[in-house]
Amino acid sequence: MNEQDTTAVVPPDSTGRTVDSKAASASALSLDAQASKPAAERKRPGRLSEAKRFKIFSGQANKALAEEVCKFVGVPLGETRMQRFSDGEIYFQLLENVRGADVFVIQPTCFPVDEHLVELLIMMDALKRASASRITVVIPYYGYARQDRKDRPRVAISSKLVADLLTTAGANRALLVDLHAAQIQGFFNIPVDHLFASPVLVGYFREMNLPNLTVVSPDAGGVERARFFAKKLDVPLAIVDKRRTDINVTEVMNVIGDVNGRTCLIIDDIIDTAGTLVKTAEALLDKGATKVYACASHAVLSGPAVERIAASRITEVIVSNTIPLRENAQAVAKIKVLSIAGLLGRAIESIHMETSVSTLFS
Repeated sequence: MNEQDTTAVVPPDSTGRTVDSKAASASALSLDAQASKPAAERKRPGRLSEAKRFKIFSGQANKALAEEVCKFVGVPLGETRMQRFSDGEIYFQLLENVRGADVFVIQPTCFPVDEHLVELLIMMDALKRASASRITVVIPYYGYARQDRKDRPRVAISSKLVADLLTTAGANRALLVDLHAAQIQGFFNIPVDHLFASPVLVGYFREMNLPNLTVVSPDAGGVERARFFAKKLDVPLAIVDKRRTDINVTEVMNVIGDVNGRTCLIIDDIIDTAGTLVKTAEALLDKGATKVYACASHAVLSGPAVERIAASRITEVIVSNTIPLRENAQAVAKIKVLSIAGLLGRAIESIHMETSVSTLFS
């Protein structure tokens, strides 16, 4: 080595390459600095969109919600092609590369339930065969959730069957919103994150600051949900004793709690035919309630639901956009929709970045 050469030569490494000592020192310092950072900062450097590839796709069930979520997280909605053969079979194709990507598929299984469920299964199969690294199925409304146990002889437990179908189709993780029964999480053999639309709905009624408010559960099964609302709003809780005589047929029996002279807020997870909702409102008004409001996470609104709500004495019905509101419901002024896109967006970010989602559960 001559006197002008000040660069030390390091013996070849195990691969036979020589390494510059300055570069090696700089690399070691960089690694030491990285190791000194908190674990949450070391996992995924850079902006969300610059980290490991991250894509969101949507079926036909609620594309407006998916677009809103994409806008919130700052990624474009994935490009797909979905058509039908003349006999009604679904043809689906991904129009972009997903190899090694962290993929989220947003699709509520709302009306027509079976059609949207099959869409979802076919989409996941395509993603699995296209070598997506991880597939998280985002189901704002989980169809068949009401069939979660054998309450009569010789009936199916359809919510378990749907969970098995989703897992078999390729789902590695599930993100669900306001399940009809919390135990459905246990039907999945993959990780499940269960969100609630409650924070969005509670915020709306907190701003309204309704006088003499009492939160009401329309049945015993919804007491936990109603208690959460009552606690957050710091108001009393009442319960309506409901007995179901047949599918979609209920009979309100009794109001448990004092509602005389009070404003009542009925809390439920699903408004289907609105029979329970309207009968509960009538029972409360008959017991002396001054006004009745209602809110629910999922506006299924099947059959005569919209007409029943429009003709009822309910002041206002607040729902989230887990399910797109039907045209006839959009024409009813007393039905108002709140968006949960921000809630879903934050959950998707947390799952992708591998940070805690638990702060969004309540």
